[in-house]
Amino acid sequence: MSQEKAFKTLEDLGFTQLDARVYVLLAKKGPQKAGEIAKFLKLPKQTVYFIIKNLQKAGVITSTVERPAKFSAVAFERVLDLFVKTKIEEAQNIQRNKNEILLDWQSITVEKNDETSPKFTVIEGRNIIYSKIQQMIQQTQEHLSTITTIPNLVRANCFGLFDPIFEKKSTIKFRFLTELEEQDIGALKGLLKKNPKQKINLEIKTPDLSLKLSRMVIRDDKEAIFFINANTDPSTLEKDEVCLWTDCRELVQSFVSIFEDSWNNATNVETRIDEIENGKTSPKTIVIKNPETAYEKYAEFTRLAQRDILILTSSTGLVEYFKNRNQAKVWAQSGVSVRIMAPIVNENLEAAQQLMKFCEVKHIPIGYVGATIIDSKYLFQFKTPTSRRELNGSLSYFENSIFTDDSEFVKKTENMLNDLWKNASVPSIVPLKSIVTASAPKVIGSSGKTRYSNYRKIIGWIEETEQTNLTEKDVLDKILNAEKISIKDPLNEVSVGYFSSGMSVIHPPPYLNLPDMIVMARHVDKQSSFGAEDMLAIFLEIKTPSGHEYVRAATVGDNPVAVEFRKKLNAGTLAEQYCHLVGENEIQARLHGNTLFVGWTVPIPLYPPPLVLPPACIMFEGYGKLNTGVVKTQTSSGHVHVSEFNGFDAFVTFFHPASKYSGPGTDGFLRRDVIMTSYPPKLIGATHLSQK
Repeated sequence: MSQEKAFKTLEDLGFTQLDARVYVLLAKKGPQKAGEIAKFLKLPKQTVYFIIKNLQKAGVITSTVERPAKFSAVAFERVLDLFVKTKIEEAQNIQRNKNEILLDWQSITVEKNDETSPKFTVIEGRNIIYSKIQQMIQQTQEHLSTITTIPNLVRANCFGLFDPIFEKKSTIKFRFLTELEEQDIGALKGLLKKNPKQKINLEIKTPDLSLKLSRMVIRDDKEAIFFINANTDPSTLEKDEVCLWTDCRELVQSFVSIFEDSWNNATNVETRIDEIENGKTSPKTIVIKNPETAYEKYAEFTRLAQRDILILTSSTGLVEYFKNRNQAKVWAQSGVSVRIMAPIVNENLEAAQQLMKFCEVKHIPIGYVGATIIDSKYLFQFKTPTSRRELNGSLSYFENSIFTDDSEFVKKTENMLNDLWKNASVPSIVPLKSIVTASAPKVIGSSGKTRYSNYRKIIGWIEETEQTNLTEKDVLDKILNAEKISIKDPLNEVSVGYFSSGMSVIHPPPYLNLPDMIVMARHVDKQSSFGAEDMLAIFLEIKTPSGHEYVRAATVGDNPVAVEFRKKLNAGTLAEQYCHLVGENEIQARLHGNTLFVGWTVPIPLYPPPLVLPPACIMFEGYGKLNTGVVKTQTSSGHVHVSEFNGFDAFVTFFHPASKYSGPGTDGFLRRDVIMTSYPPKLIGATHLSQK
């Protein structure tokens, strides 16, 4: 077992992070004195004594009678047995006393709550999630819709998760949407054989084009569970699950729309099994195993295109089309319409903009299989290159390419790609980094006069990047050793916040009736000066005499102290009027790995009225190389925020009740670990600030 996995297992058993560190140290190094533990882990002795006391009470470490005592870890196997036994005894005790507990509870006068208000809850841990899903299945009256993977489907069945399905009457419809690979056929057949679907109204489909599935469960269009981590890789099945549950009508409808779109463009799993086992997807389809042959055939058909070419590729594949842009010029000169869809990121933004001189380019989320349709007659499907190394001197991604001229299959796939094209976004010429960093005034000439750049900017927000030698470990160590700095006068004292944040430009499609916006979300940790908080800030683009700018249109948060501080900070302005306090179950922001998920169940009034942002969700998915940095942000109130962070560029998905909007990787970033120190105006010139 790796050390990281050992820590995770201990935390799952109820150990705190520090408890786990002490136990693992003793297990690895043998008996140690308290002072030796404190020195090795760089912890205060008082803290170590407190941890030791807790671990001794739990029976997982022992001590010698000598003074000073030496402490030893109980064997890990015994620790597991101890906790398993404890949990079993607890469960048995609750079961034995269930009736008495219920009678006691019924005797308590409980104030009635408004159970009709929408709720939003984070659920962590596979067992708890499975229990919730099983409860949803038992409560299903009409239909249950699920997007999952075959490994997760089989694993859930082993846990008895779907047993309630086979007890339901046949009028209830159960639908499962799952990707199917050749290696999964045996497992799925075994599952279907064990639980013959004739007993129930069960239908399983698989998408016609491979895509990154967002796992979810929807019951009767009334409640939904959405998994934050895609977890489609069987090798990651042992990792903890994190999902969000909601009964908010608007959010549930967003997930229903996503499911129905995918379901309508999917094939019955029996048909797909037959296609895979026979090595073809239609009577006129061939699998070209040799990559050189596949490439030559692909090059020939695209070169002979007469009317139009529709291409679906990866971010790296887009760069390859840019390298071969002479062919794009020939297509343009010959009147051939070329449309390319690919994930747009900072690394390929210039390539996309150059290609747009000869053809149309749009952004799609990462994860789709490569596909090209030529003149609505021929279809190629192949693995898309995911790295430059895979491209250099290799055609391996053309191996086992599929080619078909089956008109029915080509037409079906083309319709699906056209729908994808309609909802895809054009790469922005003003990415988020330009908007944020261009807000800083730039000196021109020798007169000392300043002006803003021609790019859009955020009104009342000037952000500058600081030079730093900070490392990822430096930031993590500061957060790990953080101590809360209490303040009495927030307007005049230094405060410190520890949080994860996401920021994105969103260009909503016209039918959403919303202008371009910047969304900033935070999940603030409890050791911050104002305490824990989930918050969201919305900036809307408006046209001003100096050009297009973004103005703060609303801020919402669930921490009364922090919200009151923001109101005082913006007293007498529109920002104060549009600063709202919401309940803890009305907004949730959660970080899992390099993904930040934010959702809210209440409509948010925006400036200018009558604009309103309805309940929705946003997911920031960090990608690429981690970067560590320091930025200084000066606000219109005169406060300066110095942020030290570890972060990534991010793809952003905006789950709106009317649609699912996916933004380019150039339009968002995720700051996974942030330490923000805020200085009031009177301390701006202080020495410790300049040293930052």
